[in-house]
Amino acid sequence: MSSNEQQQMKIYDANDQELMAVRKIERDGNNLVIRGKIFGAMPMAAKLKPSEARAALKMLDLKTMLFIVSLLFRKD
Repeated sequence: MSSNEQQQMKIYDANDQELMAVRKIERDGNNLVIRGKIFGAMPMAAKLKPSEARAALKMLDLKTMLFIVSLLFRKD
């Protein structure tokens, strides 16, 4: 990968329109920081606190957790 290319993860809405292009996920102390652009224009940095990460995990059932793991090996 050249220095001009960056890996990105894109998040889409229900109509397959790009909501956010995530360019970096990094640690900041006890938080997880997600950096990217919303709607292709507005830069943002979202922070995920440990208590919010635990709350997110509580929303997942076993079937969804297994799907998330399998998602890594699926094609678009």
